[in-house]
Amino acid sequence: MNTIRENEKLLKALANRRRLMIVRYLNKKAPASVGSVAEDIKLSLMATSKHLRLLLDAEVVERDQVGPYAQYRLAAPLHPVVKLLLSSL
Repeated sequence: MNTIRENEKLLKALANRRRLMIVRYLNKKAPASVGSVAEDIKLSLMATSKHLRLLLDAEVVERDQVGPYAQYRLAAPLHPVVKLLLSSL
């Protein structure tokens, strides 16, 4: 069961235009590297990586490490808030 603190962390992670763009992109093109996400949302690799880290910490996305490369995708199962959000993006 989600606590108030966990829900707060989730909502804060989603309360950003760039992170919403990342979630929308991963919903369509996952798995994806930091580079492909950065190119799509027109943001630097460093900034994109920071946004992905916040989404990872909030358990919105998952990361697979393959050697030196990381691939990101939306966490499964999707949190109900993320599902609702995706229906409006």
